[in-house]
Amino acid sequence: MATFLKTQLNSHATEGEGSGNGEIEKNPSKTPDPKGSFPFWYCAETGIYSSKHPSIKLPEDPFLDVVSFIFSHKHGGISALVDSTSGISISYSELYPMVKSMASSLHQRGVSQGDVVLILLPNSIHFPVIFLGVLTLGAIVTTMNPCSSLLEIKKQALDCGVTLAFTTNDKVDKLSTLDIPVIGVPEILVSGSNGSESSVFYELISCDLNWDSRPKISQQDTAAILYSSGTTGAGKGVILTHGNFIAMVETFVRFEASQYEYSSTENVYLDVTPMFHVYGLSLFVMGLLSLGTTIVVMRKFDADEMVKAIERYNVTHFPTVPPLLMALTRRAKDGASSSMKRLKQVSCGAAPVSAKSIEDFVHSLPDVDFIQGYGMTESTAIGTRGYNTEKLHNYSSVGLLAPNMQAKVVDWVTGSTLPPNCMGELWLCGPGVMKGYLNNLEATKSMIDDNGYLHTGDIAYFDEEGYLYVIDRLKEIIKYKGFQIAPADLEAVLVSHPDIIDAGVTGARDEEAGEIPVAFVVKRDGCALSQTDVIDFVSNQVAPFKKIRKVYFRASIPRSVAGKILRKELRNLLTSKL
Repeated sequence: MATFLKTQLNSHATEGEGSGNGEIEKNPSKTPDPKGSFPFWYCAETGIYSSKHPSIKLPEDPFLDVVSFIFSHKHGGISALVDSTSGISISYSELYPMVKSMASSLHQRGVSQGDVVLILLPNSIHFPVIFLGVLTLGAIVTTMNPCSSLLEIKKQALDCGVTLAFTTNDKVDKLSTLDIPVIGVPEILVSGSNGSESSVFYELISCDLNWDSRPKISQQDTAAILYSSGTTGAGKGVILTHGNFIAMVETFVRFEASQYEYSSTENVYLDVTPMFHVYGLSLFVMGLLSLGTTIVVMRKFDADEMVKAIERYNVTHFPTVPPLLMALTRRAKDGASSSMKRLKQVSCGAAPVSAKSIEDFVHSLPDVDFIQGYGMTESTAIGTRGYNTEKLHNYSSVGLLAPNMQAKVVDWVTGSTLPPNCMGELWLCGPGVMKGYLNNLEATKSMIDDNGYLHTGDIAYFDEEGYLYVIDRLKEIIKYKGFQIAPADLEAVLVSHPDIIDAGVTGARDEEAGEIPVAFVVKRDGCALSQTDVIDFVSNQVAPFKKIRKVYFRASIPRSVAGKILRKELRNLLTSKL
């Protein structure tokens, strides 16, 4: 789940001039003197950046599973999960018995330790119960977007050996054609109603808890196989262990909560972010449940319902992805800010967010704290997290390294490590780094080196205070006459235009230049914006070599559920235009 912060790439070169080494221009005003001193959290000899936060001692018991770890924490939480539409909830006193019932029931149905169970569901108060129940049994969860096609489901099910699936009642027949046992999950389950009493799912969560054969689970055992988005290639199964998830709960969610004075049990989080994505999974299915926090779950996104939920449930925290952030800002501008009086913090992650989006949000809701974070599926969502104080508000950074994390910034041409304020590929090392890719040793070796560093493929730099800024994806860089251009840099300029709602940039092949930047633009209804207008607007704000060369107007920009621009689809659109 890579998060982006808009940072200008400064350059004084003129068009046609290049450094010849294929390197993105560094900020000359900030590049440190190589002979100068470095801060304590950076070692010039090894090139390692260490977290500025004290290390956290993680559980040493090798046979601790993440479910036991989550429920070992005592708190005074009352409501755990609340359905935003109906108000039906699962209390903390009900939650763990339901999880154990799920595990026991699945065991009775023949699900064994190491079996893979598919969860093909939208957000639901039942999602955490299923997920944690499967893990309690020692089985493995794989998740998918419920909008996935039957072909996509079949491919993933075969890849990881799915033996059972959970999905919505309306998809049971469709999934049954794959010869996989399927259990339907009702949208809302009301105990005592005739329909629910007889349902298979109700039986799963309300059985006798006398279960003496709970397996021994190691921290190194696989807990989940989550598939990477595949925006730059085929999706790969990311193997995450119980130890990975324990580290995530401790060094991401619980550590962040410890930074604030208010009690976690008084917090109310709104969940619109997909639970099948590592970002939503880490917060709403695991981490926050260890704190006694109330989670209000929206089954599907609707801007008006979002505002109603924030007001109705006195929401204090709203983790978002960029499209949600933009929707929230629009509603605040339209006068809904009075409905958000209890809102303390909005965070953004999982995908790039532009400087303009940040500025619009801060202007519209000035009393609400805004932070960003950085993590990946391959790092179990652990990476960096923002933190603001009364004296320091760093909205544009993805924050400081999480406890127990280390990083390197590496020149992708020479392989040498780089000091603060120099951009290169970000490498991460820590307890959240995945076990590897499923059935793909070659891809694993290319992603994780012998020292345990995860090669993220993101271009980034740390500033002199240890804050991380992520510029773009290395594989998405446009190479123009020897210069390298970050598409996200141009996208941020484009969306700053008052008549441009959204934009995506990719590279098109060019015989003379190698590649040229091409923009896909969504303009406001009724405006007379032309291709020339767009090209001129950008050229006035960037170095000559970065100019947009062609513009195509569209009704929308293809994005993933997390808000990432699907550049592969942009390139396909470009091919169809030629």
